[in-house]
Amino acid sequence: MGTEETPPFAGGGADRGAFAFISRGWREVRDSATADLRLMRARADSVRARADRELEHLLASASALAGPAPPLPPVAAGAPIAEVEFVQRRIQPKIQELRRQYASRAPDGGWPAGASSLRVDLSGIKAIRNAIVAEGWRVAPWKGDRAEEGRKEWEVVRMLRSGLKEFERRSLSSDMFAGFRGRGEFVEKFKLSLKSLNKDYRESKEVPPLDLTEILAYLVRQSGPFLDQLGIRRDLCDKVVQMLYNKRNGRLMYHPLSEDRTLAENITEELDLRIARVLESTGYHTDAGFWNDPSQYKISDNRRHVAVVTTASLPWMTGTAINPLFRAAYLARSAKQKVTLVVPWLSKSDQELVYPNNITFSSPEEQETYIRNWLHERLGFEADFKISFYPGKFSKERRSIIPAGDTSQFIFSKEADIAILEEPEHLNWYHHGKRWTDKFNHVIGVVHTNYLEYIKREKNGAIQAFLVKHINNWVTRAYCHKVLRLSAATQDLPRSVVCNVHGVNPKFLNIGEKLAAERECGQKVFSKGAYFLGKMVWAKGYKELIDLLSKHKKDLEGFKIDVYGNGEDSEAVQTSARKFELSINFFKGKDHADDSLHGYKVFINPSVSDVLCTATAEALAMGKFVVCADHPSNDFFKPFPNCLTYKTSEEFVARVKEAMASEPQPLTPEQRYSLSWEAATERFMEYSELDKVLNNTNGHPGRGGKINKARKIPLLPKLSDVVDGGLAFAHHCLTGNEILRLATGAIPGTRDYDKQQCMDLNLLPPQVQHPVYGW
Repeated sequence: MGTEETPPFAGGGADRGAFAFISRGWREVRDSATADLRLMRARADSVRARADRELEHLLASASALAGPAPPLPPVAAGAPIAEVEFVQRRIQPKIQELRRQYASRAPDGGWPAGASSLRVDLSGIKAIRNAIVAEGWRVAPWKGDRAEEGRKEWEVVRMLRSGLKEFERRSLSSDMFAGFRGRGEFVEKFKLSLKSLNKDYRESKEVPPLDLTEILAYLVRQSGPFLDQLGIRRDLCDKVVQMLYNKRNGRLMYHPLSEDRTLAENITEELDLRIARVLESTGYHTDAGFWNDPSQYKISDNRRHVAVVTTASLPWMTGTAINPLFRAAYLARSAKQKVTLVVPWLSKSDQELVYPNNITFSSPEEQETYIRNWLHERLGFEADFKISFYPGKFSKERRSIIPAGDTSQFIFSKEADIAILEEPEHLNWYHHGKRWTDKFNHVIGVVHTNYLEYIKREKNGAIQAFLVKHINNWVTRAYCHKVLRLSAATQDLPRSVVCNVHGVNPKFLNIGEKLAAERECGQKVFSKGAYFLGKMVWAKGYKELIDLLSKHKKDLEGFKIDVYGNGEDSEAVQTSARKFELSINFFKGKDHADDSLHGYKVFINPSVSDVLCTATAEALAMGKFVVCADHPSNDFFKPFPNCLTYKTSEEFVARVKEAMASEPQPLTPEQRYSLSWEAATERFMEYSELDKVLNNTNGHPGRGGKINKARKIPLLPKLSDVVDGGLAFAHHCLTGNEILRLATGAIPGTRDYDKQQCMDLNLLPPQVQHPVYGW
């Protein structure tokens, strides 16, 4: 089909090819600008000609109503000849004719008595005449500085319109023109013609096309997250964007890197608005990104809806069962939102493996009653929230509950507004269903567990931890808008901040106040020594405890400790303690608020795998000493005077002796409040930006504290949103393959719930709900 020409810079180097590409781009922009100027010139000539004709028609139609008017002011000396000819030839004869016709009318000629003394107010026409004389209507407007003169011509048209409006207003307000109001139709036609001309002009010059520097600036700004991964500083990216954008505007400027970021934010807003206007001029419009579902929750009764989804439930006494329950109760105290707590439902066989003291439930309603009674005993108010269940299965290997099926489908679409995912990585490892950020307007993740620390203790732990680390990054970025980490001991995840958003059961604060009052009365409240309480698995600090006690057995001679807990490693832990002949007394697990535990003075917690130990907070709330490791998981507790931290085993011995030999200090009101759920809820609202979301009445939150003006016109999806959507789509495809699920450790049959769970929860079989098979 013909021969191909070899590009002139082929083989000449990438620099010359790039220069040729830029040169061609500039030539195209210059040619386009020249064509636009020609079109504007032709439109201006057309407007001038039509304005002449319409003005003649206007004066001819108003001649029957004209009356004496003051003489025209003389034309200013030095005015152009074209202007003098225009005034003398067009305006003055018409005005003189109007004077003669009106002066010849007698009072008996059909006009009301006294009408001869009336004068028609031609100030509107005067304004037109004065505007034309003042502005200077030029015969050859495109000679010399064409752009400036073209601007003046359009000012003339605007003055014509304002003069016509004034003329119409005064004409209609006079009673003597009651029979001639039909002439207002002419004025309307004239105005419409001017509007159509002006509209054509605006459309011809609306939005110039993007140039190369704007495209490059926008590409660099949107590539910020990717460049962060490559180690390129964010301020350097902002600097590049500023240079490109300023060069486009013809003002190449340099700003030092230490300058205030306000300039970068302003340029970002200008660039976003520029891109949005260009896209809008092409007719492109979208209400969401490439991967988003536009049909989302709409506010109907001025109340938002919050769904708290967690991975465990009572009577399993674990942090992911207790803390989300209290969070839902305290969030429900506000009148701004309705709250639903979504917890897993286990079959009878799994309940026997998980729940203590052989507690089982035959129906979700029975378990809901148990949960509400437990909470009612510990709260000082009535918690008004709904409890919903989703099917789950217990994994013995992972010692956790894995959701079965699509967890998001158990929140009705009409209630899908704000989602709080307790342990978002855990909930989404094998999630095969609707994307959370598509169904919900705002999704918050709360990280409870340091999974990497647990995995490193297993066989081939380093390799597994490396894979899990990247999977956690993957799923949290794809499914969450904001992530809260309880302490710096957790993995650093995308869009995450560190803040303790947990409080302690109000019952422990009441116990602390009671013990403090008894101490003030002179009673001895701490009659026992040291104790430890926690699930009896090696990773919960039992290995560290036995190592410390066995290493300093002589230094701590006579020291005894009571341990309370149940777990899979109970026998192994007790065997190891007997092997080293340690003075440890083992008891079955108890509720930390049990009366038998009130008399202990020192709580010892050597664990370094916790994210934020709930038992440590409870012990401090009861006014006890706490001896714990100097670890990021304990940063929140360090300011408390009763918290004694250690870095070495020798310091551990010293801290234990110090605690056993002294009395703990009573908590101040400020310290008690910082441990409460009221304070924790305030921190949660602030750091998750939920307070801003709840105050946003249109149902769609902003992704940050500052409102971006360009996002008010949802025209362009962010590059980061496209990447997140692609990650979610890839995850959805992979988790739909049963072979890949089993290869990564999923429980067989957890892609959908089974028949027994359908019967327990009154669900339709998955084959009915999802009749189309595939990924």
